[in-house]
Amino acid sequence: MRDFSQRQSRLFLLITAFLVRYQPPELQPYIDDDVAQAVEALAATFETASRGLIYEHRPASNSAARLSSALKPIMLEAGGPSPGSAFERDAAVVLRRVQEASREVSAIESGNRCAFLELLTRVSRATDAGPDSARSPDTAPRGGEPEPPRLIVL
Repeated sequence: MRDFSQRQSRLFLLITAFLVRYQPPELQPYIDDDVAQAVEALAATFETASRGLIYEHRPASNSAARLSSALKPIMLEAGGPSPGSAFERDAAVVLRRVQEASREVSAIESGNRCAFLELLTRVSRATDAGPDSARSPDTAPRGGEPEPPRLIVL
C-alpha cells in the first residue's frame, strides 16, 4: 500500500474487508486461487473499460465467478455515480496488487490453500481489536460476555 494514492488505499481496504467478510454459498468454500482468479478478471474488466471498451472478463472457476460477481457491485458503488476511466485505472491497479499478493502468499505457504485469506483475517482481527486487545487474560471478560457495570448506588 505504500505507493497507493488515497483512493487506491481506500479501494484496497474495501476489497480486503469484503474478502474477509464474504460468505460463499454453503458447502462451496473459496480458496486463494479463487481470489486471485476473481480479482484478475475484475482487473482485466476495469482495464478494458478504462480504454473505452465494455467487456466483462470471466474467471475460470465457478467459485471465482461467484466471488467476482459479488465484489463487482461493491467496486462500482465505490466509484460513485459516474466512475470514469480514472477510477477504473485505480481499481485495476489495486485489483492487480491483490492478485499479486494472493499469489505470493500462496507460493510462500504452498501447503495452505487459504494462506492469503487467513492472513487477511488475522490482520483484520488485529485491526478490529483496538486498544482493549492489550488487556491481560485476568481482566478479560469470561465467556465472551461484556463485563457488568461497576456502579455502586446508595
